[in-house]
Amino acid sequence: MTEHDDHRRPGRWRSGAESKQRILQTARDLFGQHGYRGTTVRAIAAAAGVDPAMVFYFFGTKQGLFAAAVEMSDTVPPAIESIFTAGLDAIGERIVRTLLENLDKSDRTPLVMLTRSAPTDDRSETLLREFIDREITDRVAAMLDAPDAALRAGMVNVQILGLAVARYIVRIEPIASSPVEDLVSRFGPLVQHCLTGPTPQPVPTPTPVGA
Repeated sequence: MTEHDDHRRPGRWRSGAESKQRILQTARDLFGQHGYRGTTVRAIAAAAGVDPAMVFYFFGTKQGLFAAAVEMSDTVPPAIESIFTAGLDAIGERIVRTLLENLDKSDRTPLVMLTRSAPTDDRSETLLREFIDREITDRVAAMLDAPDAALRAGMVNVQILGLAVARYIVRIEPIASSPVEDLVSRFGPLVQHCLTGPTPQPVPTPTPVGA
């Protein structure tokens, strides 16, 4: 290595670090303005003045960039991917375990922060809804061979958001202090039933007396 190369390395490092920070701040701004679904990596790269390849180099995927932008643990995107690795078998347990294990790791987990602010912050509500819809709900629904796939996937949201609120925000006991595996064994089958259980039959409308 030449002396010239040694002198260039700090400059290249500072430039890379500055570019990464600029991408991150731009992503926060655009996600806040346009939501998760309405923001593309290409748009973030253009606004940050970099090539899209640099965004992928630093953050891997749009999901990884979003995770960094909202200070989500970098273990969350691969954890989400793990939900979809084994088809529909036991997917209910995988969803609940992924939710709880990652929320247990840090009080700064974005799902908790966004859920707290969602009732009063339209942008937070949009980001929360769109991220869950795009990366979990839509993908789960696409796996189902059922005419009510969207409703089934939506019912999963009811389960996992309700569990998150009960355990981490309202702290309802014994949900708040229960071991993860206990909750997985109880809520996992409920989520599984939402997805793969039989379709409920409509309740017949009673015939009015004297009709």
